[in-house]
Amino acid sequence: MKIVLFSRRQLTHTTEELVALRDAVLQHGFQYAVNEEFAPLLKELAAWPIPASCCYGRTLEKQPEGTVMVCYGGDGTLLEGVHRLGENELPVLGINAGHLGFLTSAPTEGLNALFNELAEGRLKVEPRSLLSVTGNFAEEPDSRLALNEFSIQRNGAGMVSVETYVDGQMVATYHGDGVIVSTPTGSTAYALSAGGPVVAPSCTCLVIAPLAPHNLTMRPVVVPDTSHIQLRVRTRHAEAFATLDNRSYGASDGAEFEIKRAEKPIFLAVPHNISFYDALRNKMMWGVDLRG
Repeated sequence: MKIVLFSRRQLTHTTEELVALRDAVLQHGFQYAVNEEFAPLLKELAAWPIPASCCYGRTLEKQPEGTVMVCYGGDGTLLEGVHRLGENELPVLGINAGHLGFLTSAPTEGLNALFNELAEGRLKVEPRSLLSVTGNFAEEPDSRLALNEFSIQRNGAGMVSVETYVDGQMVATYHGDGVIVSTPTGSTAYALSAGGPVVAPSCTCLVIAPLAPHNLTMRPVVVPDTSHIQLRVRTRHAEAFATLDNRSYGASDGAEFEIKRAEKPIFLAVPHNISFYDALRNKMMWGVDLRG
């Protein structure tokens, strides 16, 4: 069995945790590939020199059947790792070495038990829908797909206006900081901070959420994931940018974007003892009595 490791060098990894990761991989006899930014850190902190033949760059070449991508970090790390998959339809396992971690649900504790599940094929695999975005990006994105969300945001102090349509029917013009279009997976990310609903990952819908709207009656809207959403940007004297997950691109006045569900989903691998609702209770402290 082969695993594709992905992490980011700028994370505050410790020697202890990277040695544990090294030992878990080698003890289970996995074949492996490591992204070129992470490989030097493994050599430096874990005394694990990665051969050049086992390193990959911005795009992952075709992998053998049964390969799993393992993203070690926070949700931002997993989002970046997903965009390295290229044409590979691999399950993605997120190990949470970050903070909140809705996508990277597996804890760093008990790596051996986790890798036992992986080796024995006992991890659950959940399909997660992606957004596919076309439009007037200031520069060509490396990928037009997003797992969490696509957004239009103001850049600077000026207000932006975003005309929003669903299947050709006008919803509203959002005046304010911008607008987010979120997948169910992304409902617990930026869209949640904007006042959007928590959506179970298995729901077949998209969320449109305004960012700091000047009209306080504006509220998030939930639409079927078969919808085609059109956004038209009006910036006047302001500047704006468009985001695909954690990647940003300029968006000029009059820029138009169309958002729809991508044809193919990605697949998240999760341990059997962790559910979406467990994550809600534990990470958002639902039901915890804080009254003292």
